Amino acid sequence: MHIDQQISHNLRRIRKAKGLTLEKTSELTGVSKAMLSQIERGVSSPTVARLWQIANGLDVSFSSFISNESSPVENLNNATVSAIHSLENWVNDDLYVNVIFPFEASVGFEVYELGLKENYEHKSDPHNIGVIEHVICISGKMAVYCDGTWHVLGNGQAIRFSGAQTHSYKNIGNGHAVFHDIIYYPQNHN
Repeated sequence: MHIDQQISHNLRRIRKAKGLTLEKTSELTGVSKAMLSQIERGVSSPTVARLWQIANGLDVSFSSFISNESSPVENLNNATVSAIHSLENWVNDDLYVNVIFPFEASVGFEVYELGLKENYEHKSDPHNIGVIEHVICISGKMAVYCDGTWHVLGNGQAIRFSGAQTHSYKNIGNGHAVFHDIIYYPQNHN
């Protein structure tokens, strides 16, 4: 299933599971009822920032919108092999997102592989309080903006920071920058 279809399906599923109308979902997320309806019908594709806004408003993980429901045992023999050249996981022309492990309440985190095209900067709005991000540069050279400063990462280098602040990821090298992002949610998070 293409990422847009996955988002559409999961938004509708999450909203109905919480017993919410589009109007109530709009109130909680700050996203218009019309836009939510368009996303659910697959007519509109939300930006990453808009999807985070919806996730925060509904108090769910980001990966709950872009992942398939899966079995409790997952075989990830190729987890270290980047699938960055697969077109279906590119959110836009500059940002690649692949869910390695979707959010699971029993462990409280989700794991992503992200790719940034050369010179691309992705800005992220603050997440809910208590969310901690762990960024590990897998290849390329990148910088992470948090706590008011840029932190440069090369292959194998990592940083941990509070996701409850505006933060950015920027490719500052040649070619793609690929990194893993482990996002921890506090125990009261769904």
